[in-house]
Amino acid sequence: MRRMLVTGSVLAFLASFVGPAHAQETKSARGTVTAMAGETVTVKAGTQELKFMVDQKTTVVVEGGGTAERAATAKGTAGPKLAELIKVGDAVEVSYRETGGMLHATNVRRVPSAGAGGGGTSDQRASTKEESANGTVTAVSQTSLSISGSGAGGSKFTQTYVIDGSTRVVGEGVGTAASKGKVTITDLVKKGDRVSVTFQAAGTTVRATEVRIIK
Repeated sequence: MRRMLVTGSVLAFLASFVGPAHAQETKSARGTVTAMAGETVTVKAGTQELKFMVDQKTTVVVEGGGTAERAATAKGTAGPKLAELIKVGDAVEVSYRETGGMLHATNVRRVPSAGAGGGGTSDQRASTKEESANGTVTAVSQTSLSISGSGAGGSKFTQTYVIDGSTRVVGEGVGTAASKGKVTITDLVKKGDRVSVTFQAAGTTVRATEVRIIK
């Protein structure tokens, strides 16, 4: 019996885990589902292919799944099967723990995109330094964001960042707008907005991981 939670909007979902002090660290991976068999889901996250175990404690969240909402209970009511919610080719974000050499999925969330480079893991992100910059938006599209601002000593700068499906947008009213349907960064961020951009630089590519709208 597998317990599933399906919501109409992923923004309405809040999951937390409280366990003993010796509980395994929760990690995450984002990528594309390449295989599903029995109690396992295989996800290609960037250059890695990871196989996750799923069980009755795994929670699955899919955007737009309100009409299929159903949860298994202790009485034995069967919830939606994993294969009814997640398909091969879907982009997902998986929260998991490593136990006895196995990867146990605690949460599987379907997302719009695997992200830059086909995704990756929290271990990889931890090894890539994140920086931030404040400025005023001079241009924005679904794939890029440009800002201008002032640096140390009053120096001026302009910077363009890559935007992808894993870029988070944070700010007053963002959650309300997203709850009304699928939105993109161009629906939330406008030219002239003051923003704080958290980014990662890899070679010549500067990717925005978060865009925070400053009031």
